[in-house]
Amino acid sequence: MPDARLLFDEMPNRNSVSWNALITGYTHNRKFREAISMFRMMQLANMEPTEVTMVGVLSACAHLGALSQGTALTDMYAKCGVVDEAEKVFGLMRVKNVYTWNVLISGLAMNGQGEAALEIFSKMVMKNVKPDGVTFLAVLCACCHQGLVEEGRKFFQSMQKEYGLRPGIEHYGCMVDLLGRAGLLDEAQEVIKNMPRKPDPVIWRALLAACRIHGDSNLAEVAIGKLIELEPDNGENYVMLSNLLARNQRWTEVGEVREEMKRKKTKKVPGCSLIEIDNVVHEFVVSDGLELKWQEVYNMLVDMNKELKLAGYVVETELVSFDVEEEEKEQSLIYHSEKLALALGVLRTSSDSIIRIVKNLRVCKDCHSFFKFVSKVYKRDITVRDRNRFHHFRNGRLLVRLSGDGKCQRIIGKLVLGVGILITG
Repeated sequence: MPDARLLFDEMPNRNSVSWNALITGYTHNRKFREAISMFRMMQLANMEPTEVTMVGVLSACAHLGALSQGTALTDMYAKCGVVDEAEKVFGLMRVKNVYTWNVLISGLAMNGQGEAALEIFSKMVMKNVKPDGVTFLAVLCACCHQGLVEEGRKFFQSMQKEYGLRPGIEHYGCMVDLLGRAGLLDEAQEVIKNMPRKPDPVIWRALLAACRIHGDSNLAEVAIGKLIELEPDNGENYVMLSNLLARNQRWTEVGEVREEMKRKKTKKVPGCSLIEIDNVVHEFVVSDGLELKWQEVYNMLVDMNKELKLAGYVVETELVSFDVEEEEKEQSLIYHSEKLALALGVLRTSSDSIIRIVKNLRVCKDCHSFFKFVSKVYKRDITVRDRNRFHHFRNGRLLVRLSGDGKCQRIIGKLVLGVGILITG
């Protein structure tokens, strides 16, 4: 290895092959710290890592027992929606603590893989690793996404009886969400009533989401009232109340809510979506002037809308709150920020790559349907990360997971060093 390093240092030009050869060589010769050090130098030289690079670095981390680095990398992959890679890193780690297990369980739950998350939890317990409050929060979230009501009840009880852990506000929120999604609204209200502390906005939003799903307008109005009471300056709460009233065609009260918003000068948080193409992050926020900058995207979106309708797509207009004609409702939905980002992705990325979008708010029902049809008609794999979770689309279906691609490996490789994850002493 000394001769190889000397030859490398004397090279006037280096590419990914030469960097990878040295990193892999160090790993094969059990010089793991040197391998990680070379990876750091590679990044500082602005050389993008490849799949070969990451395999070498991960192997070095695993052999070093670099617990914090491996845990952070598992977390990074999971939060980027690449669960396969997160599981690979986790499997390579010879030493695991409760934080490492929590990261994988949370990542699986976040990506809609509830049953897999519970399977990992079972393995954790079998390994005699004592779960903590974060573990049970991840487990309850997994139950929520899979609709596992009975299992959720048992876990909520066992964290108190078997492990002596006191549920926090987040655990109660998960239970309200779990029961509410299953239509058990009365039981969800009982959980709220029996809480040892005053419910916070997270609790009421969980109940409100359940009311939306099951059409309980009266209880939804109670939940929104509590939200406004707790957060009088949060414009989103007034928007939700306005939407609820509009669904019931209570237009006079809708007008009153809007006047109240003007008086308080509260505003709705605008939807914002991000997509990375050719190492450039593009941001879409629907506002005046965006049409001029992205005219080709707007034109593409109009064409896509027409083509999807021929394939059976129907615009979900019932969530539009305005007292206007159906055609105007459709127009208000067509230019949601995530649709604009998707149109750009279809325009400017290769057909074999995954389109990855991040949004600051929840993806609405119409956009969810739109993405399904795009994945089928345009034969594209799509991953969307909204405020709550990941959504993976392929061939008109919502999938449990999508595998990572080379581009994702390179992006995550940059992020890894950018936050100092693989810096060792």
